[in-house]
Amino acid sequence: MRNLARALERPLPRARRFGAVVLLCALRTLPAQVPSETKTILERLERLEQQNRELMDQIRALREELAASRSSPPSAPAPVASALAASPPLEDRVAVQESRTAELAQTKVEASSRYPVRLSGMVLFNTFFNTLHNGDLEYPVYAAPGYGASAGAALRQTTLGLEYSGPQTIWGGKVRGSVFMDFWGGSGQPLNELMRLRTGVIGVDWEARSFEVGLEKPLISPRDPDSLAQVGISPLAGAGNLWLWIPQARFEQHLRFGEHSGVRLQVAGVETREVKPGAYASYGGPSLSVEYENRRPGVEGRVELFAGSEARRVEIAAGFHRSVSHVAHVSVPSNVFSFDWLARPAAPVDITGAFFTGQNVAHLGTGGIDQGYTLGPWDVVRAVHSRGGWTQLTVRAAPRLSLHLFTGVQEDRNSDLQPGNIGRNLLYGANLFYRLAPNVLVGIEGSQARTSYVGASRLLNNHYDLALAYLF
Repeated sequence: MRNLARALERPLPRARRFGAVVLLCALRTLPAQVPSETKTILERLERLEQQNRELMDQIRALREELAASRSSPPSAPAPVASALAASPPLEDRVAVQESRTAELAQTKVEASSRYPVRLSGMVLFNTFFNTLHNGDLEYPVYAAPGYGASAGAALRQTTLGLEYSGPQTIWGGKVRGSVFMDFWGGSGQPLNELMRLRTGVIGVDWEARSFEVGLEKPLISPRDPDSLAQVGISPLAGAGNLWLWIPQARFEQHLRFGEHSGVRLQVAGVETREVKPGAYASYGGPSLSVEYENRRPGVEGRVELFAGSEARRVEIAAGFHRSVSHVAHVSVPSNVFSFDWLARPAAPVDITGAFFTGQNVAHLGTGGIDQGYTLGPWDVVRAVHSRGGWTQLTVRAAPRLSLHLFTGVQEDRNSDLQPGNIGRNLLYGANLFYRLAPNVLVGIEGSQARTSYVGASRLLNNHYDLALAYLF
């Protein structure tokens, strides 16, 4: 359009018109006996002159239209015009843009690879009080003999995490991962609170499957109760929750039955953390020289069925673990079967939990109850049969307030144990979370551990905790 306008604005060449006029005059001066071909030429020249006049008229009309279009701005279509009329003022748009820029500046973490990295975690401050039989621990997972009441405060359950995502990789997969740390290492005394790796994964997600490697909870025990009092290790450890973070490689496949239902198939190769013998080489005293392998390979699998949306949902899953411990030149099998669930009958209510049964389960994390196997007279190795589980009721009473009631228990078969071992450990309690601000939580928790020892009485320990958490 611009080129056409420029062409119209330039003066037209008159060479062609002038030449035609001169030729016409010359021909009219010729004698009357010109041949018939000359008459034909004259007729053609007249037609050419007529075409030139018509072209000049068209050029003038185009020039007038162009001048009119320049004098008045083009009108926008009705939808565009209404949208422009409804747009906010420039000042408001600038303020919104500055707010978004400031928000991005707060959440952005610079990475050398230029791919997104997000900082997450929480600063957690706890004050606690423990009654008798607390084992000299901040949060006892079972009642231990010989310790008086204690109280204190700590910041060592603070967690730091990095979540990252990367480019597409083979077969269209998307790389993602995370790593989380805390300060639970060391003795907990001043100047001896060390940073410790908790979990970390590197994974690739495709449309219906994924693969990841890293450090995570056992595949057969993916859920956790909610607690701000017990973060250094998973809540209800030693009372039905198999929690120990172990190295593993997982593969997951999703199958959809519809928009809100389907099945999730998972399989993992794991590395177990074996524990020392939890009993006696003979009835005369503990064995200090028994050889054992502290790492062993294992395999786990899990099948989960799910249905429903976020408001109402049901998830049920069954799993298994299989490995073999080597101790005192003997192979001790570790076979565990599990079942876990989530039921959300309405948006404010969740019922979650897990159950397991099997033998030699201590290496999966039983909160210091290291009774995977025992050594009897003549160093006879015996696998300890165990069963346990936990459940939690969550009620979101208000947008800022949530209540959690929880209980868990682990029972080891007494005939596999020796005097002084823990036969049953029960823990129950409740906590209340209140959101002071979108990222500030205060939590109050009370719990009781009831631990029964083989050949001895049952011991009790009460724990009370007040926590303040800043989430980031």
